[in-house]
Amino acid sequence: MYPVSEAFLQAVQGNTRKYYWTGKITTVAGVEYSFTQEDIVKGSGYITAQCCGNSEIELGAVYAAEMGISLFLDIDRYTLEDAKVELSYHLRLADGSYEAVPMGIFEVSEANRTAHVLELKAYDYMLRFDRDFNGFETIGTAYGMMALCGTACGVELAQSQAEIEALPNGSELLSIYPENDIETYRDVLYFTAQVLGGFFCINREGKLEFRQYGNTPVMEILQKHRFSSSFSDFVTRYTAVSSTNLRTQTAEYYALEEDDGLTMNLGINPLLQFGLEETRAELCRNILTALAVVNYVPFDSDTIGNPALDLGDVLTFSGGQADSQQITCVTSFTVKIGGRQSLKCVGKNPRLSQAKSKNDKNISGLLNQIEAGKIGIHTFTNASAYTLGETNVRIISIEFASKEENHAQFFGQVVVDVVADTVERTANANGTIVVPFPATAADSGTDTNADSTEGGAAEDSTEVSVDVSLPVTWTEDGKVICYVTFELNDAEILLHRPVETWHSGKHILSLYYPIENVVPNITNTFNVYLRMENGSGTVGIGDCIASISGQAMAAAAAWDGKITIEESAGLFAIGGGLQVKNYADVMAMETMELVQRIYSDTITGRTSIGAFCRPVTLA
Repeated sequence: MYPVSEAFLQAVQGNTRKYYWTGKITTVAGVEYSFTQEDIVKGSGYITAQCCGNSEIELGAVYAAEMGISLFLDIDRYTLEDAKVELSYHLRLADGSYEAVPMGIFEVSEANRTAHVLELKAYDYMLRFDRDFNGFETIGTAYGMMALCGTACGVELAQSQAEIEALPNGSELLSIYPENDIETYRDVLYFTAQVLGGFFCINREGKLEFRQYGNTPVMEILQKHRFSSSFSDFVTRYTAVSSTNLRTQTAEYYALEEDDGLTMNLGINPLLQFGLEETRAELCRNILTALAVVNYVPFDSDTIGNPALDLGDVLTFSGGQADSQQITCVTSFTVKIGGRQSLKCVGKNPRLSQAKSKNDKNISGLLNQIEAGKIGIHTFTNASAYTLGETNVRIISIEFASKEENHAQFFGQVVVDVVADTVERTANANGTIVVPFPATAADSGTDTNADSTEGGAAEDSTEVSVDVSLPVTWTEDGKVICYVTFELNDAEILLHRPVETWHSGKHILSLYYPIENVVPNITNTFNVYLRMENGSGTVGIGDCIASISGQAMAAAAAWDGKITIEESAGLFAIGGGLQVKNYADVMAMETMELVQRIYSDTITGRTSIGAFCRPVTLA
């Protein structure tokens, strides 16, 4: 529920109420048109939103809210394309003051004009995510996926990184590989919301917000507040989830100890396809834990309305045929401007689920990932921002595999925002200056005793040229040196190490490397590292794109048993004179063969030691 005062909650449930609506239209050009209740055609305005379909509870919903309104305004409809419409509800409180509740921000999709009326239909910012997803290989947390979508589609996030990471599976690392069913950024949000165990919507401030189903009621709706209502005779609840494993081509089933409810089918979620079996099981069980709170009675009711109610709000009903001991949830609503509010909760009957198999193994549509002779491409984009300094930072990491020994090509492009250190310059300015020098009477041969009837002759002057040299000091923007390091299967490539020199500003770094003799049937990893000298740089979210292409390529091969752990530490001092700059500690354990056990511990980057007065031994 939108946060309102206690006085608002009392006034909205009163026998009578006094209220009015206002709004504002802002065109793309920045022109604003305000309107009031008198400008709205009576009975024409509505707002409708939903977080589920028409029959059952859903996870991962990314529905757009719709607004329609007719106005007595004389506005050129051709200027209203993609215009922003803001609506507000104002309710009179007991003390005579009015409290305003924002009802959302919408973008105009249709604008029609009759003789006297302007008809508008608009949707919230969820439609912005209907842009084609680049399909690149992406790795990041749920917040990183949200930030990637929000940055690409121009929508702010309502929650911070800490709030998202506190959710079930919020801190887990998720992966998107090229072979998937993702077409738009909206699809990415759908699968991300499934992993988090909830749904996405656009809140009243126009920001992307994640919400979960709950079990704590926010208000009670009495019989006198309802014009009509219909309640089901069953309670919708879930006790299991089913998720299709793309690698094994089977549907995996996870259930509570007492499995007598509905099963939520997650389908083929690309974010749940890769990783260890234990990790996948933990992700699915966390989703089940979030879903297990659903214990709702489906209903449909027309009420006097409370504009502060939101999707996902838990309600209780009392009076008439309602059971006050049960809870329900708002899965869709329609607000009529100047009229009633319709609320609805959907859900299936758990008793009917016994007639169906709980573990649906029909996974038609799965295709073989590896086809000999077919050109495949592995793509990558960054879901997190990077800060570049004097130590190597990995900005690209692509895993690929091939069915046969062949060649592959790596291409990459990175947008780097560079800040160069200022440098002081010193030089000598050489030149010739002319100095006027007055001439005396002796120099000019004039008789000083001669009679001067006109007050005396004026003295002549002589111009003298002098060569001078002056020291000049100034500061100017320096040059950053960017070093690129390629790495294939943890082995640094020494034959090709590109270097770029830049001034401050944004620059495009284009990368290419041919990969020869790709070993078949194993997972190969190609990494790219950057480091800077004489300055620093940043790579924003989505500013790094790369690909590896070749014949007989696969989306992913069998895991080779390799685990890589990275840990970095900032600048610290030992005692009063020993300082160490940033370093990275990498631990690796390789188990390519059952009898092979290799452990290596390396420190990358440069370590500097300040002045000291006694010998120091580094182990």
